[in-house]
Amino acid sequence: MVKETTYYDVLGVKPTATQDELKKAYRKLALKYHPDKNPNEGERFKAISQAYEVLSDQEKRRLYDEYGEKAIKEGGHSGSSPMDLFEMFFGMGGSRQRHQGPKKGRDCVYQLAVSLEQLYNGTTRKLSINKKVICDKCAGRGSSDPKKGYETCEKCHGSGRQVRVQAMGPNIVQQVQTICHTCSGAGEILNPKDKCKSCDGQRYVKAKKIIEVHIDKGMEDGQRLVFSGEGDMEPGIDQPGDLIVIIDEQEHSTFKRSRSSSDDLIMVLEISLTEALCGMQKGIKTLDDRTLVITSLPGEVIKHGAIKCIMSEGMPHWKNPYEKGRLIIQFNVKFPEKLDPSLVPQLEPLLPPRPVVNLPTGDLVEDVTLMDLDLERDSQMRSERRQQYYDEDEGGPGGHGGSGVQCATH
Repeated sequence: MVKETTYYDVLGVKPTATQDELKKAYRKLALKYHPDKNPNEGERFKAISQAYEVLSDQEKRRLYDEYGEKAIKEGGHSGSSPMDLFEMFFGMGGSRQRHQGPKKGRDCVYQLAVSLEQLYNGTTRKLSINKKVICDKCAGRGSSDPKKGYETCEKCHGSGRQVRVQAMGPNIVQQVQTICHTCSGAGEILNPKDKCKSCDGQRYVKAKKIIEVHIDKGMEDGQRLVFSGEGDMEPGIDQPGDLIVIIDEQEHSTFKRSRSSSDDLIMVLEISLTEALCGMQKGIKTLDDRTLVITSLPGEVIKHGAIKCIMSEGMPHWKNPYEKGRLIIQFNVKFPEKLDPSLVPQLEPLLPPRPVVNLPTGDLVEDVTLMDLDLERDSQMRSERRQQYYDEDEGGPGGHGGSGVQCATH
């Protein structure tokens, strides 16, 4: 029983989630709410990163489950930078070393939805991006006049921040640092009259570009493709950032990739009881539109839940597409809902004999009735009744805090 579920709720997983489920949830949300894609979702991106950092560490997760968020904060787990965690997760940790060499613009991260068919057969996708480029009208000055441009803000002296002293009580003062309102934290200002009309003084403009993304056979969910120099270019830097495209594999209606080996494909095949007992022939349509014919001979019984495989009919190996994994088939035997009682005497001699059961007799033996049970629906109803009870107990109709019947006083 966990004390709090806030971190789990942020990632959209259950407290029983495995590490694989946590990774998948973080990857989806981090890409969706990354500042490059959603500039207004900075706080949510931080919350997602903090939740994953705690839950992905076994010791931190144990503390959180037992004692809640308070234990994490009191234990000194301040957490990594959300961007550091993102770059480490997606293999971009080297970008923090930019200050050692030429200054480089920000990397742009895009999530590209790719179907399983496209990952199986390979394809080329066209991606339309909007990137920052230096304004060619003002050559990145921001000013239409070559002799004029940005000047150091006099209010903050170029720091972008202002410090003010705030009285907290008798003989107690506190220094409060805030963003400079004059330059909006930039540290420099431009006279509105001198602004370049093309970029409105921003020194850069947004340019649209079409990028061709080549999806190779066998690529995987989460795999990234880096396009050097296709990221943002901003004033004061020497070279543009990179464009990083991350593959988002879409779910398929029939096949899914194995967790243990991404080259194996898994599918569930439903067959009737007659096919399971008397033999069957089925056609399976592959991801490249071929049809595989599978056959079981009469007398070859296929049990419910049986797992079989076809070699070399799974996903192609990345960079070696002529080699493929396995196609793993789990059989689901569909039993009839009912049988005509008159057919039972004809059917029973054809089946293996019933086991002999010796039941006790006496008053302690009772006949009972079997009823159908939907566990998921039953659990939901129990949860709703429990919540209704808590609501009433806290002040709802008939609860202790509500306006129920009161005892008369004399």
